[in-house]
Amino acid sequence: MRISCPYCGPRDVREFAYLGDATVERPDPAASDALERFTDYAYLRNNPAGPHRELWYHDAGCQAWLVVTRDTRTHQLLGVESLKARTLDAGREGAES
Repeated sequence: MRISCPYCGPRDVREFAYLGDATVERPDPAASDALERFTDYAYLRNNPAGPHRELWYHDAGCQAWLVVTRDTRTHQLLGVESLKARTLDAGREGAES
């Protein structure tokens, strides 16, 4: 499998480290049910069949964090984006609201 890094171009998957699900959000520690939410956050994960967003780290390259959209049935890569760019865009959207 080859991942097309936005900064380095197409690279072999062995240059990257897989972190996990990019859709999981950390719970609010001030919530009344924080313990239950953190338990679910730490131990429960979906196992989707189809397109899934994952976090990958370009360890042997530019050391960027990437969000890779991959079809879990075929391993076909559907898209790659920089986590930094995604985070900056989300911050701008929140500031405009």
